[in-house]
Amino acid sequence: MQNNAIPAGIQWRKSSYSSDQGGQCLEIAETPPTTVAIRDSKNPAGPILTLDPATFATFINWTTATTTAE
Repeated sequence: MQNNAIPAGIQWRKSSYSSDQGGQCLEIAETPPTTVAIRDSKNPAGPILTLDPATFATFINWTTATTTAE
């Protein structure tokens, strides 16, 4: 079983499109060795989703395609 514990002190970042006015914002962090962590910026102590980089790229491509199709 893989240990997906998030190390302390990682650098979270959110999109430059995000604002401090609330809304639906995600933060991401690259964690060693090859994991992308995702969390809700409004609830930083809440659950964290971890994905491998290829799955994260697929997710980003899907959200971009979905957003531009509307």
